Amino acid sequence: MKDVLTSKFIKEMCLTTANMYRLGWDERNGGNISYLLDEKEVAEYLDLNKVIREIPIGFEAKELAGKIFLVTGTGKYFKNVTDDPENNLGIVRIKADGKTAELLWGYKDGGKFTSEFPAHMMSHIARLKADPKNRVVMHCHPTYLLAMNFVHELEDRAFTRSLWQMCTECIVVFPDGVGVLPWMLCGTNEIGVATASKMKDYRVVVWGLHGVYGAGKDMDETFGLIETVEKAAQVYMLTAHLPRKNTITDENLVTIANHFKVNYRKDFID
Repeated sequence: MKDVLTSKFIKEMCLTTANMYRLGWDERNGGNISYLLDEKEVAEYLDLNKVIREIPIGFEAKELAGKIFLVTGTGKYFKNVTDDPENNLGIVRIKADGKTAELLWGYKDGGKFTSEFPAHMMSHIARLKADPKNRVVMHCHPTYLLAMNFVHELEDRAFTRSLWQMCTECIVVFPDGVGVLPWMLCGTNEIGVATASKMKDYRVVVWGLHGVYGAGKDMDETFGLIETVEKAAQVYMLTAHLPRKNTITDENLVTIANHFKVNYRKDFID
């Protein structure tokens, strides 16, 4: 059996959490990540018959029964993941009843997965139906995107258009646009249901006055997705108080989308 700390998925999680903390997206214990793993790959590192303990999920996720996830822990700081993965991360498998997770590795100090775990699992269900290749769900608090929440209309189309107009690459990176939720209490099943509903159509969902959820096929894609949204929000916030002399027009957006052959939201173009 190989040492799980040498696995690609643990290394990816350590690198990603370190970068997110470095960028200021995940202050203190803010933010969380869940990563749907390949069972055969996990079996190279762990005895899948050895369950350390069981943890109630807080909702029923039968659609994910048998699936294995690497998840950041509740109350854990991203800055500590690299130095102590086994305390700050956990690998869990959803039981057949969908109500319980089996801990296969991690949370060594007796902890458990993030309080946003139900929201993550609901989003995984939604994204897997939309695109079976989507395996990562990432939540964080990017500074400029959060600031933009306070000065911009919180509505899908309007918010998406403002971001698309900030950087030429935006309509290529997130042609499906950005879903936006009003402020809701975090750590609840209600916000999980609302997020999953948006995830049917979007890979990026803004939690009003809180942060963002992103989904993708791997760590790099998901990180890059949020990174691009944050860059656009930064440009927006740096220019919002100034008279605008230039902009990326709707005609420009269509030209970009057609050139890169992306299926963009036609209803978001005037």
